[in-house]
Amino acid sequence: MEPRNRELFQRFLNKKQISFEVESYCFDKQIEFIKHPNRWKTACCGGRAGKTVADAAYLVDIALKKPGSVALYLTLSRSNAKKLIWPELKIINQQFQLNGDVNESDLSLRFGNSFIYASGASTRNDIEKFRGLPLAICIIDEVQSFPSYIRELIDEVITKRLFDYNGVLALTGTPGPVPNGYFYDSCHNPAYAHFHWTMFENPWIEKKSGKKAQTLLEEELARKGITIEDATIQREVFGRWVLDTRRLVIEYNPSKNHYDELPRGNYKHILGIDIGYEDSDAIGVLGFSDESPTTYLVEECITAKQGLTELVNQIEELRKKYNPFKLMIDEGGLGKKLAEEMRRRYLIPVHGADKTRKFETIEILNDCLRTSRFMAKKGSVFANDSTKLEWDFDRMRPDKKVVSDRFHSDIIDAVLYGFKESPAYTWEPPKIKPKEGTPQWAKEEEDSMYQAELNRLTQEQTETGMDWL
Repeated sequence: MEPRNRELFQRFLNKKQISFEVESYCFDKQIEFIKHPNRWKTACCGGRAGKTVADAAYLVDIALKKPGSVALYLTLSRSNAKKLIWPELKIINQQFQLNGDVNESDLSLRFGNSFIYASGASTRNDIEKFRGLPLAICIIDEVQSFPSYIRELIDEVITKRLFDYNGVLALTGTPGPVPNGYFYDSCHNPAYAHFHWTMFENPWIEKKSGKKAQTLLEEELARKGITIEDATIQREVFGRWVLDTRRLVIEYNPSKNHYDELPRGNYKHILGIDIGYEDSDAIGVLGFSDESPTTYLVEECITAKQGLTELVNQIEELRKKYNPFKLMIDEGGLGKKLAEEMRRRYLIPVHGADKTRKFETIEILNDCLRTSRFMAKKGSVFANDSTKLEWDFDRMRPDKKVVSDRFHSDIIDAVLYGFKESPAYTWEPPKIKPKEGTPQWAKEEEDSMYQAELNRLTQEQTETGMDWL
């Protein structure tokens, strides 16, 4: 920092007699989180633990100690930042008479030449807003709710802005319904210092409510008619990573849906093809036989950033290997042009996948998973992606289902395109004909001849207009 700027900031401190001590505002778990010297931190907490208060105190503490710097708070949207952190920042500013300049329009708090900004990053395009900021600290809150661009936001933008001040990156939030993603990985990364506390360590719960935290929890369990083992309670109250299968789009269960070796049989095959570029091309090979109701994911190919020629070569290799009777392809966007190019130039007989009833197909696939009529190996990308693809309950309506955009699976889409053409949910066992000469054989022959004659008379009536029946 330039000497003149440092001098001006010191004058500001002396004039305003600024004094803020974290220890006088936070309880012990919050203080441990703020005072730990590690530059990389996670705080994975249950609800009402006081995480947001800790975040606000941390931002103010850094802004006052690092003149000329920026302390940045990010959450999924600006409106959330305004509801969550902004009131807490103003409370601290007023309570400790810090006399920071409050700017409601851009959610900023200025102390001399240091700034605290509260902002949102609701789309990938928002990432660019944070380039160039001299960050002394960046707190990203509710990390579990961010889509996949959170990795780009942190690894390509935020961490580089921390160089000037050897700044801190703190990732805070509550466990998501599926134990994976950037926040989950960070909470298990040994490079980070990890912190965890719940409302049971928050002394303000009892002071404000007049009830112990345990009493409030027991009342909530009784109201909902659930036990303490409920996945939502484990996540939202105790801050534990617990898989909530109700949130999963694809209900793959290794105990029901894993196979080691394909059973012997005469298999027919379908190829499901999902086209991408930034995303990957994905091909799922599905196999089934007339002797079984089960469809198998036999092979999967997932390749990023390949051209049409490479994709065509992959498809041709799989055609030679499996001789599929049908190839279903995503014709959305540029897919229609690529599909037409495959048909005309390469003579590959691809069919456009019907994407209009995707959610019905998902329901049918899940029914087949529940009844072990769809199988995939537990080490497959399909099985792994099935633990990550979630419903977005916040945007769902009674008449509309919405898949969360936090994670996208190319292979699941490819499987859905092929599965819709498989007989998994319409399969009936082959009819066993009775032995010739038996009474049952004679009865079926009689019924067959009767039906044939009835069909002939009906056809003749249609053609001549004469009523024979």
